[in-house]
Amino acid sequence: MSRFQAKLVLIDLDGTLVDSVPDLAYAVDQTMLRLGLPQRGEAAVRTWVGNGVKTLVERALTNELHQPADPVALEQALGVFMEIYAENTSQRSRIYPGVLEGLDFLQSCQQLKVACVTNKAEQFTHKLLKDLGLFERFDLIVSGDTLPEKKPHPLPLLYAAERLGVSASAAIMLGDSKSDVQAARAAGFKMIAVSYGYNHGEDIRDYQPDAVIDSLQELTTLIQCE
Repeated sequence: MSRFQAKLVLIDLDGTLVDSVPDLAYAVDQTMLRLGLPQRGEAAVRTWVGNGVKTLVERALTNELHQPADPVALEQALGVFMEIYAENTSQRSRIYPGVLEGLDFLQSCQQLKVACVTNKAEQFTHKLLKDLGLFERFDLIVSGDTLPEKKPHPLPLLYAAERLGVSASAAIMLGDSKSDVQAARAAGFKMIAVSYGYNHGEDIRDYQPDAVIDSLQELTTLIQCE
């Protein structure tokens, strides 16, 4: 496989850089307990994450991937979840193997800018990245509430590219989900997917990214570094 040439790499957070499900699952289960509902468990939460906190809480309430929740119950549950998750954003979350090596490589490439683009709300994004020592690794961080739209809409990707002065044709999105692939395609970015992470139980290869890797360490042989 020929190497990708790029001037910008955008990286997703949950499921790509960090396994954050243990904290999300804890917050979901504690929310359910407080509301008098059954705990959902980590296995279920792994299939629900990736589209922002509100959608996660809605899925927890209904115990379904695509079932709307009662708006009043959702707002109540969301308030409880936000309170619990604020105290448990990074207690159990861990950086995936190979991430630090991959970031070291990207930052050694003088022509490359590196940004984090996530659907996670800024208050949780910044705390998680800071607590795990990743915050200073990025030239820009775009969170789920930075803009009016989030992935799979292309706006966060195009915004990051514009802010960092790079054309879409010279940019790569790196993520774990179909939302990342759809956003990359709509924005005109190349797409590298990780084989692990959270994609609602689907194989990310079904969405035909340009490449699939098992570890960010593989970026050393995938991206041209000057």
